[in-house]
Amino acid sequence: MELGPYILLASLEGAVTAAVLALTAVGLSLVFGVMRVVNIAHGEFFMLGAVIAWWVANSIGGPPAMGFAAALVIAPLAVGAIAAAADMTILKRLEYDPERTIVATIGLLYILQQLTLMTYGPEARPVEAPFNQRLALPWIERTEAGWEMYYPWGLSTTTYKLAVIGAAAAVLGGVWAMMARTRIGLLMRATQADRDMALAFGIPVEKVYALVFGIGAGLAALAAVLIVPIQQAHYLMGADPLLLSFIVVIIGGLGSLPGTVVAAILIGLSDGIISVFFSPTLAKILATLLVGLVLVFRPNGLFGTRAP
Repeated sequence: MELGPYILLASLEGAVTAAVLALTAVGLSLVFGVMRVVNIAHGEFFMLGAVIAWWVANSIGGPPAMGFAAALVIAPLAVGAIAAAADMTILKRLEYDPERTIVATIGLLYILQQLTLMTYGPEARPVEAPFNQRLALPWIERTEAGWEMYYPWGLSTTTYKLAVIGAAAAVLGGVWAMMARTRIGLLMRATQADRDMALAFGIPVEKVYALVFGIGAGLAALAAVLIVPIQQAHYLMGADPLLLSFIVVIIGGLGSLPGTVVAAILIGLSDGIISVFFSPTLAKILATLLVGLVLVFRPNGLFGTRAP
């Protein structure tokens, strides 16, 4: 098989990574953009979503699709509720001070991680995909007789991976519609633009903050539910999503949702291709190097705007 099909296969794997990363990073970017809070516990909300998905799927039983569908609804709502409660009981008391909230979310990270270890255990556990048919992918090659389509051996993907990409795109479209077309989105944008002015106009800023913190965590949990049939639920699985989400948010521009999505696609595709042809470690090194270059030459990110 020539190089082209390998690149296509690596790009499909990278697209799955990009889809899940975009959901996770948009949640982080939304929290920072509206609340100006750097949520270090964001990766643990991702982990919590995967663990709750495993618990729900195994508790319901029956066909895999039934348990997965329930997990797809219950896990993001449960994690979002936990995050909103954490905001109202911890971050609100700290008056959303940037330095103190960083320390508080670090503490929240360890609390969630150790509570999961105590209750869930150290084992990595899979969640069965609702469907997982393998699809052979065609490739077009020019021969002496002209262009011909054939199916190279090993060039295939699964229906579930394609569904993950589609589901992530639909959810991201829903987040954009919420921010641009709904009253809740208007309140979020007003709070983001000027917190004091929003308070003066009677906007319940603290309730908006709790909602945003919950939505951000819920998006991370939803991403985890989508990826856990491909990976496995583990109490330490939040580290990589947190690191990659910060990389994506910094490259795209802090608080910029379009920039976050574009950066997630860039990092996800490059991670997939470099991991297949070289190594996952090299992919992480290059992503970190890209962050350094962005911070040096464009500190506000690719889509970020300079503060007035």
